[in-house]
Amino acid sequence: MESKQDNSTQDNALQATLQLAFPQRATLGEGLQWHAATSSWWWTDIEGAAIHAWNPGLAEAASYKLPDRVGSFVHCRSGRILAGMAKWIGMVTLSQDMATRAPHVQTVAAVDAAEWRTRINDGRTDRRGYYVFGTMNEAPEKRPIGSFYQYSLRHGLRRLALPAAAIANSICFSLDGATMYFTDTLTRRIMQCDYDAETARVGAPRLFAQVTERHAWPDGSIIDAEGCLWNAQWGAGSVVRYAPDGTPLRVVRVPVKNPTCPAFGGAGYAQLMLTTARQEMSADELERMPQSGSLFALAEAGLQGVPDALFDDTEA
Repeated sequence: MESKQDNSTQDNALQATLQLAFPQRATLGEGLQWHAATSSWWWTDIEGAAIHAWNPGLAEAASYKLPDRVGSFVHCRSGRILAGMAKWIGMVTLSQDMATRAPHVQTVAAVDAAEWRTRINDGRTDRRGYYVFGTMNEAPEKRPIGSFYQYSLRHGLRRLALPAAAIANSICFSLDGATMYFTDTLTRRIMQCDYDAETARVGAPRLFAQVTERHAWPDGSIIDAEGCLWNAQWGAGSVVRYAPDGTPLRVVRVPVKNPTCPAFGGAGYAQLMLTTARQEMSADELERMPQSGSLFALAEAGLQGVPDALFDDTEA
């Protein structure tokens, strides 16, 4: 039986709300990550075909316009950025002249070139430093034709033997790198499987958590220092923390409808930040939730994340 103190702690956790950290009107903010080398938060507005970087000490963010939509991206050991564009992966070198902000982009791999309905969506590095990402079906019928991939300089592009997805999302990895988490958003199930980075082999998918809140759809996820998974739930204005066994531990609210991607960062990776979107919102909803598309933060004691690995671009 829980004590009164335990119940009070749980109630406070359920009532926690992320607060506005950086106002923006991103149509589809995604891919949030902390980059320690620049002490900045980085994210993409997918529909805006841009990557943004914001140092919390500054009033404005730097914005880098790219030649295509960026579904996800990762920082490299060299300082470059590997970006998953709509149908291709590009190596991005940012200009040292911040006034021009004109990145140089080199194509490194085509993705699903023969399938016009898909584009690259969610992705991040595994613990080895390889880029793992998924694709989604942009056609109205939303059939599950998307795939999950791994890309590295050592092995090239490899398709992971996972079920097809309509909207591949929620990609993240256990602390030891041996478990991959993922979802097809439309199934409302977060899955997990055994994962080996060097061979790109995956085990049989098994259910990690079933999303049950009405109007909630699993979007981006991140793993914290205790091995728990935080998932942004599109449509429900919430971020849910799950224990390593998939048990829901707490719900944190955000005052907008569509949260997209949580991330830990800041000093000691002790702050939780979140991107949001204005997409799929009515005019009335946007009027009631004008901060949609902004970055939100949770400031409380006890939060602790771990850094993502930098993409290994040091070897061929």
